[in-house]
Amino acid sequence: MMRAVRVNRATEPAYAGAGTFEKVPLALSRDDIAGADVAILGAPMDDMVSNRPGARFGPRAIRCAYEGEGDPRRWHLDLGVDPFAELRIVDAGDAEVVPGDAIRSHGAIEALVAEVVGAGAVPVVLGGDHSIALPDIRATLAAHRHGSVVVVQFDSHADTATDIGGVTHSHGSPFRHLVDRGHLPGDRLIQVGLRGYWPFPAELDWARGAGVRWHRMEEVRRRGLDAVLTTVLEEADGADALYLSVDVDVLDPAFAPGTGTPCSGGMTTYELLHALRTLVLAMPLAGLEVVEVSPPYDHAGITALAAHDAVLEVLSAEALRRSGRDPDPQDPD
Repeated sequence: MMRAVRVNRATEPAYAGAGTFEKVPLALSRDDIAGADVAILGAPMDDMVSNRPGARFGPRAIRCAYEGEGDPRRWHLDLGVDPFAELRIVDAGDAEVVPGDAIRSHGAIEALVAEVVGAGAVPVVLGGDHSIALPDIRATLAAHRHGSVVVVQFDSHADTATDIGGVTHSHGSPFRHLVDRGHLPGDRLIQVGLRGYWPFPAELDWARGAGVRWHRMEEVRRRGLDAVLTTVLEEADGADALYLSVDVDVLDPAFAPGTGTPCSGGMTTYELLHALRTLVLAMPLAGLEVVEVSPPYDHAGITALAAHDAVLEVLSAEALRRSGRDPDPQDPD
């Protein structure tokens, strides 16, 4: 009789075994999440896209964009930290979305994020289309004093429409709803990377009136990324914590082709990673979402990899900030 051979967990390759983020432990109950610093969770829905679908497959692709082996272990060469050694990180699985029923799916996402936050962990949400920002940011903000969290949105689009083609709830409207419904003060929303041919003047007028701040890609190119990030931190003054909303279409399509509404002229992957690192080192993290990865339009998995590495960058910066140590770049002597 042939005996089954069990893979050695210490050397199990990335493409085998459980599909959690970086093979962190799976935590499917509040008791399992309790004590974790960070919980990864998926929001696999794309029922609210206005262009190319496929982001429902994003969470799985982001989780699997991983080339290591064995237990989670990463050493950030620029920061000199292993986030998995400093933080207890678990994967809470996916929200129980209902295909074709965006309202119930949003409810499931909000409930899972609320469970994560209620257990004391920082939620890291893998999308999914950008409509998930409404339930997951709302659930995160509910655990904080009103107005104490600043949301920095990296995006080529403002996503502040009253409607798109007559549809009032879509991936182009979550931040309008968050502000108009009173969950997020307008002056606690800062947008980076806007470009292209939308929003129209009406949305910009609304944003000015609400106190929203934004930084177009043209400004990033003209002033330099670090100068813009300094301004962002000045605009965030008085906030206790930071929520990062990363739409991968903030990246130029050369770096992120696998997304529903690509827009030319965006950030490089390095620029996005540098920006995320800079902000998280400066402020406590309340939450993170990475959205709009559409694997059917990806090439060689580079968009999923960029999203995966964006999460790793945030985790590494958060680990270093919590440790209280200075960065320790791994340069030759």
